[in-house]
Amino acid sequence: MSNYKNLIESQEDGILTITVNRPEKLNALNATTLSELKRCIENAYDEPNVKGVIITGSSKKAFVAGADISEFTELNELNGRKFSERGQEIYALIENCLKPVIAVVNGYALGGGCELAMACHMRIGTENAFFGQPEVSLGILPAYGGTQRLTQIVGKGKALEMMLTGEMIGAEEALSAGLVNHLVSTKEEGMEKARKILHKIFKNAPLSIGMVINCVNATFSKEEDGYQIEANSFANCCKSGDFKEGTSAFLEKRKPEFKGE
Repeated sequence: MSNYKNLIESQEDGILTITVNRPEKLNALNATTLSELKRCIENAYDEPNVKGVIITGSSKKAFVAGADISEFTELNELNGRKFSERGQEIYALIENCLKPVIAVVNGYALGGGCELAMACHMRIGTENAFFGQPEVSLGILPAYGGTQRLTQIVGKGKALEMMLTGEMIGAEEALSAGLVNHLVSTKEEGMEKARKILHKIFKNAPLSIGMVINCVNATFSKEEDGYQIEANSFANCCKSGDFKEGTSAFLEKRKPEFKGE
């Protein structure tokens, strides 16, 4: 495992757990944290023993309370665009990972923290979770993909209300809006729920899992034909060893042993 300054990384039973660890700053995302997150996710892509990922925060008060505002003072038009594109690039890595990524959101998920949670494939919230995009109160806007993903997840009206007012919503409202998949009492319960979901996923064919993620992401891409990607992905599955194993196991009334090939 790699050594990081602002992340804690652990791996067990095929699950890589990434914990953002700046509790004194409510896990605010600074440049170092984002760079470490990028490296960590890239490693997850390449590590065959990693089948799924959980992202969470170390603070009892916050998942990630937002970006580190102290780094905003030098932003201007030129580097502001690069600042946004850099965050979008890192969060796209998470979204496009062909291994399932679940956010366990404890406490505040604001600004870049809410955007981080939304880049994950699923979200589990604790009862003390709060979600918000308060950037307009700083004279800016969500810039790590938040304007796009929040709209995709909760719909145009609710997304605009959250982003234009800058107000937070609580866990119950987030569940009702579809921003979280499940609501639990504590972070410990959230971690256990995430692990249970991932282990259910792990029983299925790895190639199929990755292709489903890719097809679903194509739904929101203007450059791609999601239906064609679906058909191509299905064709690729049909030539795989996993497909042969899955159908054989079904007909022979046994559990399949998928190899991801």
